[in-house]
Amino acid sequence: MFQELVENGFDVVIRNHAGAIFSVDFEDQAEELTSALLRMKIPAEDLIGSGGGEAKSTQWLRRELYEKGWPKHNFEFRTYLDGAEQLSMSHEIDHVRRADPGTIALEIEWNNKDPFFDRDLENFQRLHAQTAISMGVMITRGRSMQDSMRDIIQRCLEKYGVVDESDLRHHFDMKDRTARQREAVKKMTDRQVPYAEAFAKHFTADKFGTATTHWAKLEERIDRGVGNPCPMLLIGLPASIVVE
Repeated sequence: MFQELVENGFDVVIRNHAGAIFSVDFEDQAEELTSALLRMKIPAEDLIGSGGGEAKSTQWLRRELYEKGWPKHNFEFRTYLDGAEQLSMSHEIDHVRRADPGTIALEIEWNNKDPFFDRDLENFQRLHAQTAISMGVMITRGRSMQDSMRDIIQRCLEKYGVVDESDLRHHFDMKDRTARQREAVKKMTDRQVPYAEAFAKHFTADKFGTATTHWAKLEERIDRGVGNPCPMLLIGLPASIVVE
């Protein structure tokens, strides 16, 4: 299962027999997910124009999943003792796919603070323990995309000949940056570092830094057993889907 994703550069990790469950009970849903991911493209311009938030192409993936029957859903639990409510909990999930054999929960963590991985994986664990879901799927920036982000941003700026803040606004419709952000870039350009290089370094550190949601941070959680014993499929988006 999901070998085509691996062949196209995606990071794929399967935990707790999720692959066997997909192959037996959710083969059609695996194909839905695979086909959407293989068609996903992110223009490099989107990475800058989004200011680090969700790129338009990531929003495309969400719409694609919605159209294929993977809507957002809020799971609510209440427990009672002798008629008195003891506990009330809710878990909002980005995408939920229901089928006759069971339910798949899917989260996309494009660019959040990395503790959101703990929240999502622990939600998978609780929902699975309550038999509300059969498995969880997590999608985030893959290792190759994270490692290449700075170079991608720099090449994109060089392509458009960006040399100052006004060029950023003109080509990428970027909102005004903070004084701290502008000053950090200026310090480098004052040392004769080209603007594209200086901006790419600080923009990537600010918006796609090591403390955000990406593959290495997800692996840390999985290696610690966060989310176990819920069956899980983990997918990292590769640099190859970025169109330069």
